[in-house]
Amino acid sequence: MAEKKPYYITTAIAYTSGKPHIGNTYEIILTDAIARFKRSQGYDVRFQTGTDEHGQKIEEKAAAKNVTPKQFVDGVAAQIKDIWDLMNISYDKFIRTTDADHEKQVQKIFKKLYEQGDIYKGTYEGMYCTPCEAFWTPSQLKDGKCPDCGREVKPAKEEAYFFRMSKYADRLLRYYDEHPEFITPVSRKNEMVNNFLKPGLQDLCVSRTSFKWGIPVDFDAKHVVYVWLDALTNYITGLGYDADGNSGKLFEKYWPADVHVIGKDIIRFHTIYWPIFLMALGLPLPKQVFGHPWLLMDGSKMSKSTGNVIYADELVKVFGVDAVRYFVLNDMPFDNDGNITWELITDRVNADLANNLGNLVSRTAAMSLKYFDGVLADKGAKEPTDDDLRQSAVALAGKVAAKMDEFKISDALGEIFSFLRRCNKYIDETAPWILAKDEAKKDRLSTVLYNLSESIVIAASLLQPFLPETAEKIAAQFNTKLRSFDELNVFGKIENGSKVSPTETHLFARRNYKEIEAQYEQMHAQAAKPEQQKQPKKSHEPEYPAEISIDDFAKVRMQIAKVVACEKVAKSEKLLKSTVQIGQETRTVVSGIAKYYAPEDMVGRKVVMITNLKPAKLCGIVSEGMILCAENEKGELRLLAPEKDIEDGSGIF
Repeated sequence: MAEKKPYYITTAIAYTSGKPHIGNTYEIILTDAIARFKRSQGYDVRFQTGTDEHGQKIEEKAAAKNVTPKQFVDGVAAQIKDIWDLMNISYDKFIRTTDADHEKQVQKIFKKLYEQGDIYKGTYEGMYCTPCEAFWTPSQLKDGKCPDCGREVKPAKEEAYFFRMSKYADRLLRYYDEHPEFITPVSRKNEMVNNFLKPGLQDLCVSRTSFKWGIPVDFDAKHVVYVWLDALTNYITGLGYDADGNSGKLFEKYWPADVHVIGKDIIRFHTIYWPIFLMALGLPLPKQVFGHPWLLMDGSKMSKSTGNVIYADELVKVFGVDAVRYFVLNDMPFDNDGNITWELITDRVNADLANNLGNLVSRTAAMSLKYFDGVLADKGAKEPTDDDLRQSAVALAGKVAAKMDEFKISDALGEIFSFLRRCNKYIDETAPWILAKDEAKKDRLSTVLYNLSESIVIAASLLQPFLPETAEKIAAQFNTKLRSFDELNVFGKIENGSKVSPTETHLFARRNYKEIEAQYEQMHAQAAKPEQQKQPKKSHEPEYPAEISIDDFAKVRMQIAKVVACEKVAKSEKLLKSTVQIGQETRTVVSGIAKYYAPEDMVGRKVVMITNLKPAKLCGIVSEGMILCAENEKGELRLLAPEKDIEDGSGIF
């Protein structure tokens, strides 16, 4: 038996800043479909995904929640993995950039590149975007903001190590010319050449000193490895790459990667920085980088800050796993952004899954059970329309494979569902219910139902990479196994005498959008209750709770307090511990305001404080109240204070 050809496919690793929405989840579903299809073709597939867990943004989010960065990323990584598993993703390796073996190799790689002169120490001065973990020169900004995400940037200056990108720019351009298939779609390649390489490639900052949550540079304790050198190298460290030359068998077998599947927003990092890192390490480049488009929410890019997001687990609760997989794979074009709304999904499920696929399977199985007690047999009673159906069936695998080779996943699904429509048309052409009325046409009826059943099994086998659970259900109903790709060029593999199994449920039920809308609103209303209790609104126009009575307001005791002492909390970069005087009483209060107020700025201030709040322990300190602040839409805090001086302990009414 010939050895299987290896095929290594990866997603970008998900950033552990929070729960991924369906736009983020699309990538893992897309990559899973490609990996499953390659397995069906007989490839020895290695499918890697994982999480990107270092950086300033993570450090700040952890501080805001009063947990360590590792505790924070542990929670988010588990959440991401749960969603990947929910969506039936068949990955072979889930790597985390906090894995000890990854961190060790990143340190080795950094040192190797430094010692060979590709990395040097300097000083960085520019504009920094924390959400994107990216430095920009003023000329690169768009309307004074980050060109990638459109958010505010801040001036930054610090000592840093840099990678000599310019050293490899010409070599990379030659590689593009010699490997036109390297970047797909081709529009992504044109963008990289015209916007970044031809104007002149700047050296890249690869270390930071202004935060600590990163992999330490082991020969310079002040520095941590900057995000992209850390994150991108996961593709080789996850295979057992060793910078000292002792790489494992997995690396020898699977590298270079056949394809990195990534979002179009990070194409620059994967087609400029990553290839240059590999050139410097003396390693072959990945064969292809596929920069897929975005899945938009009702025409706009999904953003948690604006609230226009849908989460995969929400969709699954309403439609089921395979329906969600089908929608995102079918409705995402190859080179243009797709669009998702609850109404669009409902329409797609009804038209394609319930009507076209589900109804075909249900009708065929029901007629086989009704007329032949479920027994399938090709009696050879052929008519010309049978040849057209059979030819379409055996040609289907080749058509699907051609689209998959180009990563045109939606078009591949389109070929399958076009064939399913042909099967439904075949039912109309042959009219089995009329054949059943004539005993002399019993053999013809048996042949028609056999042809339909065989066609359905072929379609289900090709659907398996996209709708794995549904494909298995169809195969089980027809008492057969799903076929490998090599078995799909022959029509008639169902053995005569095989039996269709009865089932009481449809593969996909038709859905009413008004009911879906009500279910979604109810689900969100229930989910919002605990969130509203836990998290303040990040807006200068917050959503307030329902109206309260004057009696409810009277339960909150607010008084003027004077800060007599203040210090930073040792275990947190966000918290200040204040000692306050309230009339004759002294209390300790912990507040998350260290980003905006230094301890010395607090001493002597008079502030507004809630004094009958139940004490809470923060970082081991009992906080006996709450100092009130105002918060604007940028998340900036300002203390509330009396307009004129007044005695501490004074009540607020």
